[in-house]
Amino acid sequence: MSLPRCALLWARLPAGRQAGHRAAVCSALRAHTGPFPGALGRVPAIACASSSASGGSKAPNTSLFVPLTVKPQGPSADGDVGAELTRPLDKNEVKKILDKFYKRKEIQKLSADYGLDARLFHQAFISFRNYIMQSHSLDVDIHIILNDICFSAAHVDDLFPFFLRHAKQIFPVLECKDDLRKISDLRIPPNWYPEARAIHRKIIFHSGPTNSGKTYHAIQKYLSAKSGVYCGPLKLLAHEIFEKSNAAGVPCDLVTGEERVTVDPDGKQAAHVACTVEMCSVTTPYEVAVIDEIQMIKDPARGWAWTRALLGLCAEEIHLCGESAAIDLVTELMYTTGEDVEVRTYKRLTPISVLDHALESLDNLRPGDCIVCFSKNDIYSVSRQIEIRGLESAVIYGSLPPGTKLAQAKKFNDPDDPCKILVATDAIGMGLNLSIRRIIFYSLMKPSINEKGEKEIEPITTSQALQIAGRAGRFSSKFKEGEVTTMNREDLGLLKEILNRPVDPIKAAGLHPTAEQIEMFAYHLPDTTLSNLIDIFVDFSQVDGQYFVCNMDDFKFSAELIQHIPLSLRVRYVFCTAPINKKQPFVCSSLLQFARQYSRNEPLTFSWLRRYIKWPLLPPKNIKDLMDLEAVHDVLDLYLWLSYRFLDMFPDASLVRDLQKQLDGIIQDGVHNITKLIKISETHKLLNLQNLSAESQSRLSGATKSQSRRNRGTKALGSKAAEPLGPDAEEKSLASRLVQQGLLTADMLKQLEREWMTQQTEQGKARLETGTSLKGTRRKKKEPDSD
Repeated sequence: MSLPRCALLWARLPAGRQAGHRAAVCSALRAHTGPFPGALGRVPAIACASSSASGGSKAPNTSLFVPLTVKPQGPSADGDVGAELTRPLDKNEVKKILDKFYKRKEIQKLSADYGLDARLFHQAFISFRNYIMQSHSLDVDIHIILNDICFSAAHVDDLFPFFLRHAKQIFPVLECKDDLRKISDLRIPPNWYPEARAIHRKIIFHSGPTNSGKTYHAIQKYLSAKSGVYCGPLKLLAHEIFEKSNAAGVPCDLVTGEERVTVDPDGKQAAHVACTVEMCSVTTPYEVAVIDEIQMIKDPARGWAWTRALLGLCAEEIHLCGESAAIDLVTELMYTTGEDVEVRTYKRLTPISVLDHALESLDNLRPGDCIVCFSKNDIYSVSRQIEIRGLESAVIYGSLPPGTKLAQAKKFNDPDDPCKILVATDAIGMGLNLSIRRIIFYSLMKPSINEKGEKEIEPITTSQALQIAGRAGRFSSKFKEGEVTTMNREDLGLLKEILNRPVDPIKAAGLHPTAEQIEMFAYHLPDTTLSNLIDIFVDFSQVDGQYFVCNMDDFKFSAELIQHIPLSLRVRYVFCTAPINKKQPFVCSSLLQFARQYSRNEPLTFSWLRRYIKWPLLPPKNIKDLMDLEAVHDVLDLYLWLSYRFLDMFPDASLVRDLQKQLDGIIQDGVHNITKLIKISETHKLLNLQNLSAESQSRLSGATKSQSRRNRGTKALGSKAAEPLGPDAEEKSLASRLVQQGLLTADMLKQLEREWMTQQTEQGKARLETGTSLKGTRRKKKEPDSD
């Protein structure tokens, strides 16, 4: 039966008989338009599917499901077929039916069986109701069922299949939960690396504290092998092994996120390579591999890179260097690969002692001292106070370029350089060779990010304290014994307690979703944002107890930043994995600008980049200028990182690297003169305060003058009250000189201001009382004469 014929017959039937022939008509419509969800079925008929639909895994976090918009249908070119077959719907009646449907407990329970909790059910119903009420013409199947319910020829529960179909449109994750769980199943990571599983690797764990020689022994095996790879946590460490290897006559290449250096002039790869751990190849065969600082496998953000290297490197021997706290976990992980772990334990080469007294004052500093701070503000403050005492200090903190860090380390280590004090953050914990006699903890509180991405300020851990304290009295330095203490006396007891605690064993290793896994997720959820995909992936992921999914807040931050820019998913993923400091606004805006240029298919050339960063850049005049230059250096790093992923769109890597070296030199000069920059910055702040003080004093003087005029009704006292404004101008220049000499601080200036204002107020009152007394005396003298 053709659709027009069916419609003609249907229209000629009386309303009462239409319902009776509904089955025949629906059969004809099904043949013409294809199947549609059980319009004839009742709720019990489909309830049997709920057990399989819900799955047996943990319930997902439905707050991550962002509803998609389903637009109501406009006028159809074929007309309203449902209305032709039955009759136009009365929207008021339909609204009553929908409200009744929403309130039925059976429907709510059945929806929950299909993954629609109360929140999703409510959102889905609102969208479903809007779709029905606002559509000009509905699909034939739902139009017929609504008409039947209006005539009591069907039950309101018969709407459920249509509601469920709509719910899966706005929440597509409901349709593919089982597939998503399979994609995000991270329970057997060793199986991800078939090349490594094809060989039986020898695992050797070099365990010991800082300065115990564990890394030295592993590197000796690396240098003596026919081929090898070194995987380090920092660019500085990769550079160090790169230089050591080539100096020892073992040709070695360098691979970091921002740099590729081949020693062969023809570009042929050397048998040895030094790289940052994220950049190691898990398909290239090696004789020996070294994974440094293996305890970082627990790092909430980067731990996945150590896990990948440990499970995936194709090397006959793998040498792990790190803390003993990682031994048990590594042994368990290697048990799942069928590989044994040989542990070699080392003791510290030089003694180190915790002093019984704190430093208490910077006047007690000695050559070879290193003050460790956990904030830039403390770095600046301590450096300034050291300079005031006529001493010179080197400065090292995390956001400095590697070249500047090395330059400051060289300055501090040079016995002929007058710089004998180092002020640093925990950036000295690894990657720098420093000649330190005594480590002084300026504070023991350090801000950190936990596994949930939340910021915390807590005492440093035993592992961190040992790592930093161990930099004192290194075997290769001129100080053969190391000392550790604190700045404040009250912190010393806590430091001893922290250092005496046993290091907590590492419980789990980090994992990270691959680009392929995210692409498969996107295939099932094509209209979902990348940030939301990551949230859903992490929520659906299943891991063994020995693993955890790394924190991906930085990835999500970048994903949300460039979400509005049209990019393919793979390109978007790469941009989001670019390492940026999200605390630097200029770096974040640069990532956005780079992505925008890429989306326009406009190459980011050297000339374009020079204009963008406003090159040439001037030497820093204050601390803010220095921080701005550090941000520009990070932007150039970002360009170089992207240039190795998108060669055609970032074509001028070599020119940018030369530019970055020039900028590194400018920053080095700025850090060399950092105390001057700090002094200038403080001067500006104090002068601003001084101007504010002068204004407040003027207002006070004006108020005193007005009050005096009201009290005496003369101008003489008012002019006297204004007298202090004259000396104030002289004091201003004097304050400037004292500030420049470092003899005056903001607190001192405020104290002087308060004392001066108090003094002037008291003098004004005294003058007022004296004037009143004199006036009364003069009146008394005149009274007898008048008599």
